[in-house]
Amino acid sequence: MESSIVTNVLLPLALGVVMLGLGLSLTVADFARVLRYPRAVLVGLFTQTVVLVTVAYLFARLFSLPPELAVGMMLLAASPGGATANIYSHLARGDVALNITLTAINSALALVTLPLIVNAALGHFLGQDQYVPPPTRKVIEVAAIIVIPVLVGMALRAGSTRLAARLEKPIRIFAVVVLAAVILAAIAAEWERLPGFIAAVGAACLAFNLSSMGIGYALPRMLRLPREQSIAISMEIGIHNGTLAIFIALNVLQDARMSIPAAVYSIIMFVTAGAFTLWLNRRSPR
Repeated sequence: MESSIVTNVLLPLALGVVMLGLGLSLTVADFARVLRYPRAVLVGLFTQTVVLVTVAYLFARLFSLPPELAVGMMLLAASPGGATANIYSHLARGDVALNITLTAINSALALVTLPLIVNAALGHFLGQDQYVPPPTRKVIEVAAIIVIPVLVGMALRAGSTRLAARLEKPIRIFAVVVLAAVILAAIAAEWERLPGFIAAVGAACLAFNLSSMGIGYALPRMLRLPREQSIAISMEIGIHNGTLAIFIALNVLQDARMSIPAAVYSIIMFVTAGAFTLWLNRRSPR
């Protein structure tokens, strides 16, 4: 998605408001619970950094992607979850505290794991020995959009639980509107090039997206983690920070073709995650 005032200013501001709303539904005890029972965090991190990267490599081979697109797929898999993963988890009634914890840890780990994975992919698929620096600035931006508004929201809740309860429904509605706007903006920005992009890598991205969310939900359930934590892990590893992947492809690797998987995936994931959220809510225990 090309940069514009919508993606650079309005969208981060809107996401910040949504994260403020999420903070209104959280307490310190929610995060303390996650840290007291770290199994969910370890499962989420293992799935993100090991399982997901392996699946991306297998799909790159299975769909016989050209080398540049294969590198783009690995770059996408190495990117941490985005801020919208927290929103979808909130709408699907997942463990948002776990989501925020995973996003923060994954973003920090990405400073090390992302360059290693991308450099290995460049060597494997293209035979290139290229240094990819840690995306420090982008990680800081993600932290600012996620962590700061959440802390403000939690502080407001601590001061007035009545205010927090009154704002919960409007914020939830606003989150749905923001997600709809993101989907429309992503489609509009790539409208002319979308058919070519989908033809090149659409099937691989769809398979990767469905596998990510499916494994992210099924594996924790098999390990007997609570439903709310399974939802959080599924959203975290199924909704990637496509903006970060596109930024690295265009500004660091300087190869527009490597940004195509992230651009296509960014559109697909909003639609599939929305459908998954509706399915989860219909199956939600009364």
